[in-house]
Amino acid sequence: MSMIMEMLSYPFMVRAALGGVLVALCAALLGVSLVLKRYSMIGDGLSHVSFGALSLALAVGWSPLKVSVPLVVLAAFFLLRIAENGKIKSDAAIAMVSASSLAVGILVTSLTTGMNTDVSSYMFGSILAMTRADVILSCVLSAFVLGMFVLCYNRLFAVTFDESFAKASGVRVERYNVVIAVLTAVTIVLGMRMMGAMLISSLIIFPPLTAMRLFKSFRGVVICSGVVAVVCFCLGIVMSYGLSTPAGASVVVVNLAAFALFTAINQMRRRI
Repeated sequence: MSMIMEMLSYPFMVRAALGGVLVALCAALLGVSLVLKRYSMIGDGLSHVSFGALSLALAVGWSPLKVSVPLVVLAAFFLLRIAENGKIKSDAAIAMVSASSLAVGILVTSLTTGMNTDVSSYMFGSILAMTRADVILSCVLSAFVLGMFVLCYNRLFAVTFDESFAKASGVRVERYNVVIAVLTAVTIVLGMRMMGAMLISSLIIFPPLTAMRLFKSFRGVVICSGVVAVVCFCLGIVMSYGLSTPAGASVVVVNLAAFALFTAINQMRRRI
C-alpha cells in the first residue's frame, strides 16, 4: 500500500493511471464486438497505421494525436470497405495495411528524426509519455467512446451477433459497423502513448477472451471484460513501477495471467 501511495505522489504516474484506465475500459468494451465478429486483428492493423501517422507528424513537427486520429479513422473506413466488398479477405487486407504503414513509418523516421527516444516510446509505450494535454484529450475522447457505446448498445449487440437479422429489423448495419471501426480507431490512437504500437491490440483482445472463459451472455462478457481490463491495467502499472519494467509489457503480462486464471477456473467448474 505504501508503494502505491508513493507511486501516486508523482504527477506523471497519476496521468498515466487516469489516461490508461479510460483507454483500457474503452478498448475492452469495443473488443467484445471485435472478437465476436472476428475482427480482433483490426486493432493490430490500426496500431501500425497510427505509428505511421505519428512518424509523419513528428517529422513535420505537428501534434501527433491531432494528425493520427483522422488518419487512423480513414484507415478504419478503408479496411471496412475492403471487407464489405469481399474482393480481398479482411485478414489479408489488415496484414497489407499493417505492414505498409509500419514500413512507411520506419522509413520516414529513419530519414528525418532517426529512431530516437520519442519514436521508441510510440513503438513500445512509456509511462513518461503522457502529458497533461494528452490526458485531457484522452478523457474527452474516452467519454465520447463510452457514451457512444452505451447509446448504441442494443444495435451493436444486434450487429455483432446476426447482421442479417439486424438488417431485417431495420438496423443500418453498415452505419454501426462504421461506428465500431471509428471508435476502435480513436481508442487505438489514445492507447499508443501508454502501450505502444506493438502491444496496444492486447487491450482489445485479452479482456474479452478472458471474460468469455466464465460468462456466456453478451452483457456478462461486456461487464466482466471492462472490470478485467481496469483491474489488469492498474496491477500492470503497479508492477511496472515496482519492478521498473515497461508499462505496456507489464500490463500485457498481467492480462495473460488473468486469462490463464479464468481458464483454470473454467476447467475446474466443468469438472465439478
